Amino acid sequence: MELFSIVVFAGAAVPYVLLPMRLAATRPWILFVISIVAIFWLQPTLDIRWLDFSLPALTLAVVGLCWWLSRERGTPEAQLRGENSVSALVMIGIVIVLTLPRYISLPDALALTSRPPPIEGLLIGLLGVGVLAGMLNRVPARVALAVGLIGLVVGFVLLKAEPLTAQIAGVLRQQAGQDAALAKAADIGWLGFSYAAFRLIHTLRDRQMGLLPALTLREYVTYVIFFPAYTSGPIDRAENFTPQLRAVAGLNGLDVQRLSIGTTRILIGLFKKFAIADTLALISLNTVNVDQAGSSLALWGMLYAYAFRLFFDFSGYTDIAVGIGILFGITLPENFDRPYTKPNITSFWQSWHATLSAWARAYIYSPLSRRFLKQKKLSNDAIVLVCSVATMVVIGLWHGITLPFLMWGLWHGVGLAVHKYWSDRTRTWYRGLKDKPGQARLWRIAGVLLTFHFVLLGWVWFAMPDMDTAVRTFGRLFGIGAA
Repeated sequence: MELFSIVVFAGAAVPYVLLPMRLAATRPWILFVISIVAIFWLQPTLDIRWLDFSLPALTLAVVGLCWWLSRERGTPEAQLRGENSVSALVMIGIVIVLTLPRYISLPDALALTSRPPPIEGLLIGLLGVGVLAGMLNRVPARVALAVGLIGLVVGFVLLKAEPLTAQIAGVLRQQAGQDAALAKAADIGWLGFSYAAFRLIHTLRDRQMGLLPALTLREYVTYVIFFPAYTSGPIDRAENFTPQLRAVAGLNGLDVQRLSIGTTRILIGLFKKFAIADTLALISLNTVNVDQAGSSLALWGMLYAYAFRLFFDFSGYTDIAVGIGILFGITLPENFDRPYTKPNITSFWQSWHATLSAWARAYIYSPLSRRFLKQKKLSNDAIVLVCSVATMVVIGLWHGITLPFLMWGLWHGVGLAVHKYWSDRTRTWYRGLKDKPGQARLWRIAGVLLTFHFVLLGWVWFAMPDMDTAVRTFGRLFGIGAA
């Protein structure tokens, strides 16, 4: 989110909390509408004609289909009646209204996207979504849920693998009457899809396991695209979010403590992001600065700056999201808890992007480990290594399907496995440190320093765009290779 959008969202909380009691019941609907409009507004303008409108519209289509797949099945008449049908009509109506700038002249301030596509294309797409929903409704629920999960994973791969994304961009450019030779992966900047996909996978997988609470279409859509957390997280869970959403109708709008906490979190986040992180970005590790570094010491300084820039940037956005959510009556989960002060890599990942880590444990590590334990073909140590590496590789490739992100995932996966081996074999010795506070303190300090620098070196893989640059940077950090 940019500063202007943050100010607008925070300002929108004022009339929201001041609603008279007779209108308080509309608050869940207000969050629903704001979230839909916000995904169009937050989506950056793209080079491919109509795409910055089409991608948010496609987001709504995908979310609607995933609700259809994850709902508690009943008779078709029951599913199409009442609140869900109203919610669907509101979604469709908002999207159609957003196409009006194509046909009538509106002030620039009211144009949420670049020139929208023809409305007939939108209606054809809507018809296609309806046909697909009808087809999926005719297959067993377990098959439909599996199709939904596979579709999300395939979509994820197509968007994260740059060569594939560039090819898709070329096709879209051709269809839009533009030069396909100019296609590049950056043409398809689908804002928020990564975080939305994790929430969608969570709901589909939990429905498979019978754990997902019953959600109306309005509740489901609001949960997946809730505007404070749409672009940068945190990744909430439906069972945590939904009760709070249902309770906002009874929110005490003038709760001074809540408003103070929310505003304070936003101000802290703004300071972290725009004062600290943006300043550190000037001297952080990147390809330009690496080429200009004249010594290993300078390179280390850039790496330290990069590590703290990432922390203040990401945790700042989390503070802003949490603060805005609090103003609107929704408490989002915390994502950071002083991660660079943790004494081991496991604790680090429990406090760095904690909601992503929890998601990965629930839907990658735990299912894999249970399967391997059931098969009894691998030793416990081997299971820990395979599951840790698989989990962290997925997290790495989530940022982009490239070799450096793969190496970053391997780096942390192996680190987590090694720490697990160490802690299992030194548990008795650790307990003995309770009677030796001096040694315990020194050991904790050593653990913090070791963990921080392990994570620090791992950021080289994260920051560099290709393997050659990453390997060369590693060498130069330790005085190997030309400056």
